[in-house]
Amino acid sequence: MNTKEIKIERGSGNVFADLGRPDAEAHLLKAELVTRIDKIIRQRGLKQVEAAKLLGLSQPDVSRLLRGNFREYSMERLLRLLTALGRDVEIVIRGPVSHRQGRLHVQIDQDSTSDRLVYK
Repeated sequence: MNTKEIKIERGSGNVFADLGRPDAEAHLLKAELVTRIDKIIRQRGLKQVEAAKLLGLSQPDVSRLLRGNFREYSMERLLRLLTALGRDVEIVIRGPVSHRQGRLHVQIDQDSTSDRLVYK
């Protein structure tokens, strides 16, 4: 019997950082924005062709985006897609609570009235 010991390591919560990707925080934020876009499209029961018209994209572009191929999309463009879906986007810049380097903060509220992304 071949028994190999498997080492399990707890992730940091950011798969992009765990994989050593540069700009891991930005990648995670973009993934969260795409998740919100997908959620809205599903909640509305939109077909990809209908979503494409609302978003100003082609259906194949919507398909690629929702399958996780969003590398070529800027953060700004993803935010514009959310506004095209009727979401208000708010960006807040605050002073730090200590003398540490600033950080990107995204909060995800799951209530039905808003989608607030908070990433620490």
